[in-house]
Amino acid sequence: MSNQKRRTFLKLSGMAVTASALPFNIIHAAPTYKKINADTLKVGLIGCGGRGSGAASQALSADPNVVLHAMGDIFHDQLEKSLHNLKELHADKVNVSPEHQYVGFDAYKKVLASGVDVVVLAAPPGFRPLHLEAAVEAGKHIFCEKPAAVDAPGIRRVLEAAKKAKEKNVSIVSGFCWRFHEPKRATFKRVVDGAIGNVSAVYNTYNTGATYRGWQPENPRINDTEWQLRNWPFFNWLSGDHIVEQAVHSVDMMSWAFGDILPLNAIGTGGRQVRTETRYGHIFDHFAITYEYPGDARGYHFSRQQAGCHGGYAAEMWGTKGKAIADCSRNFHEIKSGKKVWTYNGVQNDMYQTEHDELFAAIRKGKTLSQGEAVANSSMIAIMGRMAAYTGKKITWEEALNSTEELGPLADNYRFDLSIPVREVAKPGITPFI
Repeated sequence: MSNQKRRTFLKLSGMAVTASALPFNIIHAAPTYKKINADTLKVGLIGCGGRGSGAASQALSADPNVVLHAMGDIFHDQLEKSLHNLKELHADKVNVSPEHQYVGFDAYKKVLASGVDVVVLAAPPGFRPLHLEAAVEAGKHIFCEKPAAVDAPGIRRVLEAAKKAKEKNVSIVSGFCWRFHEPKRATFKRVVDGAIGNVSAVYNTYNTGATYRGWQPENPRINDTEWQLRNWPFFNWLSGDHIVEQAVHSVDMMSWAFGDILPLNAIGTGGRQVRTETRYGHIFDHFAITYEYPGDARGYHFSRQQAGCHGGYAAEMWGTKGKAIADCSRNFHEIKSGKKVWTYNGVQNDMYQTEHDELFAAIRKGKTLSQGEAVANSSMIAIMGRMAAYTGKKITWEEALNSTEELGPLADNYRFDLSIPVREVAKPGITPFI
């Protein structure tokens, strides 16, 4: 879609959550439906916020014979807003009857049972392992937003689901969008192929402005389930904290530069200097993590969500023969090796659209795209960094992956009448590693 349309769409689409119990009758006008045939691919959307709605729009643009068949979200206003906006953009491809509009905590089950072929998983990350497991079990092809989970038990579930997906020839494409960006693909391919020699250090940043949510009920009670769901970025059981939910893109680029080998350990720091009010949950507003990689290499991650500060969103890479940079803020990509300088000046693509183009092309060709393990590993590297910052301890990869800490309530117990205590803000040196 055009930049203007995209800005309008994202502005109108609120936030994402999940999914259902009873259909919610939203649209009353007579629809103009696309004709369905045996080759039509039916898409289901689970999580109807801004990112989920955008991903659904891109899925509908990825193939000429595709329809949106079912939608699910926890909140009916989210579903209503998303459905309205998607119909504005893809009038003939949005075939979501009232019977296929699901609202509630089990909406994902209803979407998966509605006859869809492909699902977009875009609920808050705390629900991702549950939804991914169910989608794989149902044999649906999957677009899975990042991150894959918010804690190690969730990552282990995702890794097991990814293994089953391969066995069942179910495709999983991840929402690590830079992996689909042609300038990044060209740059990182050269780095991995040795353009700067052996990579010895990667400095990656995601320094941005403050993140706030606007939902304020008449009688705010922060321990209410709805409050936390409506303001999910501020609660680590839903978001994983911003290093896991947002800055994980930069962590993923660091992993890419190292050839996707796993780090040995991490140490770090972080805290809460600006966003200190209780209504903003318990997440940090800045992180600084050092990862040790094999061969005495290091990865340095810095991220913050603080207004009025210098920004940065890039991966800078040093090797034994030179230096490379992939700057997301400036869309600038350069490699220097000796007197040779390479700068990307090729095709500029819409990476969000490419994610879906490649998924649907693979489905049409009978090929399986298996990115489940990759999305789990990059997510786990970010989780490992959060663990190191929260506890102040040096955390090895094995310790992190085998952690038994579960951040959220049991999936089968989600209800709106729950009172979910707000955790204390982590205190390095005091908060234990579990």
